[in-house]
Amino acid sequence: MKGLKILMAIIGVWGTEVSYAQPQTLTYGEFMGRVRESNIDYLAEQYNVSIAEARLQAAKVFPDPELSVSYSNNQNWNLQMGEGVEASLGYTLELGGKRRARIAVARSEKEVTEQLLENYFRHLQASATIAYLTALKQKNQLDIQRSSCQQMERLAQADSIRFQLGEITQVDAMQSRLEANAMRNDVFDKEGEYRNALIDLALLQGDSTMALPDSLEGQLRHPVREFNLAQLIETAKENRADLQATLKSKELSQNNLKLAKANRVIDLGLNLGANYSSIVRNEIAPAPAFTGFSAGISIPLKFSNTNKGELRAAQYAVAQSQKQYEAVELQISSEVAQAYHKYLIAGRQAQQFDTKVLNDAETILRKKIFSYQRGETSILEVLNAQRTYNEVYTTFNEVEYNFAVSLVELELACGIWDIGL
Repeated sequence: MKGLKILMAIIGVWGTEVSYAQPQTLTYGEFMGRVRESNIDYLAEQYNVSIAEARLQAAKVFPDPELSVSYSNNQNWNLQMGEGVEASLGYTLELGGKRRARIAVARSEKEVTEQLLENYFRHLQASATIAYLTALKQKNQLDIQRSSCQQMERLAQADSIRFQLGEITQVDAMQSRLEANAMRNDVFDKEGEYRNALIDLALLQGDSTMALPDSLEGQLRHPVREFNLAQLIETAKENRADLQATLKSKELSQNNLKLAKANRVIDLGLNLGANYSSIVRNEIAPAPAFTGFSAGISIPLKFSNTNKGELRAAQYAVAQSQKQYEAVELQISSEVAQAYHKYLIAGRQAQQFDTKVLNDAETILRKKIFSYQRGETSILEVLNAQRTYNEVYTTFNEVEYNFAVSLVELELACGIWDIGL
């Protein structure tokens, strides 16, 4: 009796835990939020901005002063020549705006890094969205295959009863059972593909536990939108982060040229010193203790300026950055045009699949099953209708997926983001 109470208590606790378990549905907004906050690669890329900020701070430092101390003494103590201590403080005075040029270079590098980070996240958004669309597509294909399998299993069960009643042959009953088994294997394959797609989403979210949601929220179908190619190209030139990064690279090369010119200007060395000499007790040349001061300027002889390699390299970098900017600008126009035409084609393909085509495939299958159950058609006609139904719905799912992906790629090419799932 006591053991029975313990067993009932365990069952009660287990039942309580199950009742509180809620199915987890992942929405597109939640997914993208986690990608922004937890994607490991994106978090690693953010350190580049921090590194550039630290380098900017390092570029603001002034040259350090130099302190030198020396001690002198005659090795022959019998001469009593005395001792001496000398200390000097030196400082390099940079001329030509070197510090200002270094700061400008570091600031340009930081701005380039920020634009590259934005461009990285733009591509991450597109990749994550396409991964989410892929998971939705796999989910829809699994639902299609699962629905067909369930229908075929019901038909196989009915055929088994009809065979026992003598209404159909054993071959027809075996055929429907074999088809049900084959469809069940197809369901297993689709389940594996769907789970792999969910694992890809977990990876993008930086989830090391690889916890998979029970379901996804969203749909592949999007209304066809009208775009103007010329306006899209202008929008891309205004918003594309990679073009802005190239523009900042032009500024960086120009600042590097200014720094190269500043480095050719001489720097002055300033020196201030003091020395102390003790009493000289030598009988031939005695001298009292005294303290002396010194100040001076050192001017380097810039023979290295005859070598203009660094300056020419900076000048060539400026010309190269201009061509790179023109090349990226042209590449953006090409990408937008290609994405635009791909979107138009995908939209036309999506528009030809209206609900009438899907309803016709479903109606044909339903009528074939009804006729088969009345003995008016063969099992082969039912199977052909079933395959046609699956192909139509699978093709429709694939077309809707391609259309949604083409919209993502078009907005990626334009540097805008207005996706809603």
